[in-house]
Amino acid sequence: MGNGPGHAVLAWLHTRMATLGVRAMDAWTVVLRGYRRPLAWLTLRLRFAFFPLLAMAAIGWLGWDWTHERSLDAAEDAIFDQVLQWRPVEPTPSGRVVVVEIDDCSIDYFRSVGEGGWPWSRARHADLIDGLDRAGVRGVGFDVLFADRSAQDPQGDLLLEEMAKAGDGRFLFAASRLHRDFDGRASLTADLAPAAYARTRAATIPGPTVALMLPYGEAMARQSALVNVARAEDGVVRDVLLYLEAGDWNIPALPLRLAALADHPIAAVHHPRKPLLRVNWRTRSQLPYASAADIIEQRPICHSDAHPMPSLSDTVALVGYTAAGINDVKPTPVNRAMPGVEVLAEATEALVAGSAIRMPPGWVKYVLAALATLLTTLVFWRGQPHKDVDSVFVAINALLLLLAFAGLTLFGVFLDIFASVGFVSLCFGACRMYSGVQRGRADGNSDYTAEHDPAAEPWTAVVRLRLLPDPTLSARSYKVRRREYRRVLRRHVYAGDGIVMIDGIVERKHVMTAMLDDIATLLWNGSSEATLRDRVRKDLDALQAELVRYPRAPAARAQLAISLAMAETGGASPDARRLKLRSLLRQDFNQLPERPLEAANTFLDTGPGPDGETA
Repeated sequence: MGNGPGHAVLAWLHTRMATLGVRAMDAWTVVLRGYRRPLAWLTLRLRFAFFPLLAMAAIGWLGWDWTHERSLDAAEDAIFDQVLQWRPVEPTPSGRVVVVEIDDCSIDYFRSVGEGGWPWSRARHADLIDGLDRAGVRGVGFDVLFADRSAQDPQGDLLLEEMAKAGDGRFLFAASRLHRDFDGRASLTADLAPAAYARTRAATIPGPTVALMLPYGEAMARQSALVNVARAEDGVVRDVLLYLEAGDWNIPALPLRLAALADHPIAAVHHPRKPLLRVNWRTRSQLPYASAADIIEQRPICHSDAHPMPSLSDTVALVGYTAAGINDVKPTPVNRAMPGVEVLAEATEALVAGSAIRMPPGWVKYVLAALATLLTTLVFWRGQPHKDVDSVFVAINALLLLLAFAGLTLFGVFLDIFASVGFVSLCFGACRMYSGVQRGRADGNSDYTAEHDPAAEPWTAVVRLRLLPDPTLSARSYKVRRREYRRVLRRHVYAGDGIVMIDGIVERKHVMTAMLDDIATLLWNGSSEATLRDRVRKDLDALQAELVRYPRAPAARAQLAISLAMAETGGASPDARRLKLRSLLRQDFNQLPERPLEAANTFLDTGPGPDGETA
């Protein structure tokens, strides 16, 4: 043993820490009792009615939220963004959709050769279409709005219009949906909008008027499509518009019309069921990009040997701005400043490659949350052991989250169970807390109930309950019976008052569990022997009634043997009371003979037997 200064310092430190620890825990005990005892009083009044009340309140809130705020939907968007960032695998581009960018390099190039900077002439846009056509593209979609004729380039206007005519529907131009307030003054009806198709066989003709900003040329207007985007409440673009609903008519957007030009075999490309498409946004890969200058000049201008221009043969091309200073960026889940042309290209890619994210209807998450809440409250209402409930709840939630990740990563299906799991976890936490208060009161924890006063209640009764084996049952069937018996016992004690339960003699799954897991011990305190006997008898009679309440249930056929030990455990000092209680517990565990638990345990009304043991 050391006697040096270092050992003396450590001894002093341990002493001070132990003293401070005792003082801190004594103070903390006051805090715990300040809220735990009122909660214990509440559990004694509500008993197990708390759980169905919580289920009704939770499901009522889900119904209200579905018809009002849609909070779970809002949570879904934020969770969707994070899952996209975390998933280990994402779809690779098919190579059938190319972004043709009017970038800084292209603008600077034509400025450097003396052909003017930005904005480009209509003739140069026509040259870009011609270059793409020569490269073998199947279709071109312009995310550039040519709303008015150019006073400086009338010949370019005519050339672009002629390109639209000659393209025979392969060259598509941008159109924009104006605010609904302008519909009343519009002359265009929905049935005459570009490429509009009827949603029903009995579609009304003419359709309602709709305010659209179309290109200036007749052929360009006829071969135009909407480029409007749909933003969520937080301003982020997660879904892209495929068509605009106007009365009985649908007016297609640019991704829908362009995907049809890619000769995709899926019929849903032409007539999707929903107006919005959830794009399978990528974080680690990008669609092929080509600079406009390279295509117009038919030689590398902005691309290099290290970054060659992608093949354009048999692709569809989206043309739009990416140059700095041209305000055409949209916030998306993976890029807060994604060029608008790339947003439309990603939607087109989702249609062409069949990689769009499929999502169940919004009501699914609400139904899932309601069912999970019902299951959670039912489990706690039945009085299942908290250790089993905790582990099973965590395991099921982990499995559901894993399935959700796998569905999005491998199959492109986003089942938003995350918000539902979060909601159910709140309900689980409330149930877990309430059950913990019930258990603390049933265990006799002084944080939850008043401390025992040996002067007012000097008598103590200890009852040992033992589940008798049944040789007619298989090991599994006996295990089911034992589990149900313990559940009914636990529920009876939690709902009652004045019973302290020692739930098992050894820790669950201990090496001695197999020998002692059939034993449970109950303890009562009373002011006199007669009063205490009457209380014990009533509680045991009630326990038997609970066990046989459902005759076909496993617990109803449980055969229990009981032994009772009773003594006056009061004393002048704590040591004297402790010795008496130890003697009483030893007497109970050694008590023989045992008696069966019956509907009316009248033997408890008698006093000690001739052998000195409690009969």
